[in-house]
Amino acid sequence: MNSEKPSTTQLAIITGASAGIGAAAAANFLNLNYTVYALARRTCPIPGVLSLACDLSDSGSIELALNQILSNIDGPTEIALIHNASQMQKDSTEACEDTALREVLETNVVAINHLNRRLIPHMSSGSSILYVGSTLSEKAVAGSFSYVVSKHAQLGIMRATCQDLMGRGIHTALICPGFTDTEMLRTHIKGDVAVLESIGSMNAFNRLVRPEEIAQGLVFCHANPAINGSVFHLNLGQKES
Repeated sequence: MNSEKPSTTQLAIITGASAGIGAAAAANFLNLNYTVYALARRTCPIPGVLSLACDLSDSGSIELALNQILSNIDGPTEIALIHNASQMQKDSTEACEDTALREVLETNVVAINHLNRRLIPHMSSGSSILYVGSTLSEKAVAGSFSYVVSKHAQLGIMRATCQDLMGRGIHTALICPGFTDTEMLRTHIKGDVAVLESIGSMNAFNRLVRPEEIAQGLVFCHANPAINGSVFHLNLGQKES
């Protein structure tokens, strides 16, 4: 990581920013002159982003990353905290071992709590906590048990955070992308082009959502405190099943 002290008081802290939605969001905030920290196991490919190696399933790794960020914060700071990282497994109610469920929840839920608890005291009015959820934050499909559970939990965390921070000038939102052309999605379907085309046809535009479109939505939500305690759908008009 570049050890030079950031010259701005506007920070964007983005988890899972090594690819896809996270990397696109990092680029957008960087273009707005934010100092951008990317917390992920891999380096963010966007030049100018400060990449911090971080395993979000490991509290010790999260603390190391936080210590580097907090050492550069002198006082209340406008922060866009974007919880983007997620684990997605193929599993079901009948076939999800407790250890596997805990592993998903560590990244998708517990890491969020850890980052919120440590960063909120440093957030000034105008800050936001944005959660990248999913259409599966509000419904369920077969074969994604632990992911559905964790995305529903993120909706609850977002709403509870909104209530707990009343009067602080910090707003929250859950951004729910439709099927988005990301590495995680392609890995989940094992690169099956036919499946990719099929799910891309499940909206009014007959294509996958682009990571850049979600990134633009994140910037918009951060800039608009009226979007508070809200669910913000970005799915190209998903077809009702």
